[in-house]
Amino acid sequence: MAFTVVIPARFGSSRFPGKPLASINGKPMIQHVVERAKEAGAERIIVATDDVRIEEVASQFCTVCMTSLEHQSGTERIAEVVRKMALGADDIVVNVQGDEPFIPAENIRQVALNLAHAKECEMATLTTPVTSTDDVFNPNIVKVVVNKNNEAIYFSRSPIPFERDRMMSDKRDANTALYHRHIGIYAYRAGYIEQYVSYEPSALEQIESLEQLRALWYGDSIHCQQAKAPPPIGIDTPEDLERLLVALEQHS
Repeated sequence: MAFTVVIPARFGSSRFPGKPLASINGKPMIQHVVERAKEAGAERIIVATDDVRIEEVASQFCTVCMTSLEHQSGTERIAEVVRKMALGADDIVVNVQGDEPFIPAENIRQVALNLAHAKECEMATLTTPVTSTDDVFNPNIVKVVVNKNNEAIYFSRSPIPFERDRMMSDKRDANTALYHRHIGIYAYRAGYIEQYVSYEPSALEQIESLEQLRALWYGDSIHCQQAKAPPPIGIDTPEDLERLLVALEQHS
């Protein structure tokens, strides 16, 4: 199955400026992401950036598409790539974040295949079980509930579902087996990306600060499945990267 991976990569992160170019084992972070996409079997890999420093580095190992500085989300940036690179409406595009250097290649391919098979869905994404009570109540851990067809009902930073009988008596008491964490990888058809960015931002996405809620607000379907491989550690700050490098050294 043919699919394209687009990797949005911004230089100007408030918590970690220049993050896509941070060195990991002698390679810039963005190169590790590209290598995971190659391992997944992507037919085409495109780094979408608004910064010439990232362009200069990434153009050494993949295609780069320069995009506007004005985009508010990775999906908006990918929509510009779809137009500039003339992707076909039915082409499957996987959005892989530029700060996921160790995302399992298996997960990239999984989400593309899921969308190909779920023809009634506009998007596909992945989840992983929540194992910690703290994560249930952590607003930085996005939870998702799905219906019997493995389609998302809602995403939230709050504990969903809410266990009335247990949590009304002790709001910190939760059965972690009921909770699923959303992993921020998406597959969509190129034509739908254009449709998505044509929508007005929704109230729910602004309240929760979760752009995928725009799709649900307008009645579109998001296929969800548990990731086949454990998700990587997120890298949001230089301290996160330092902890990762120490862990890599300990396991080498």
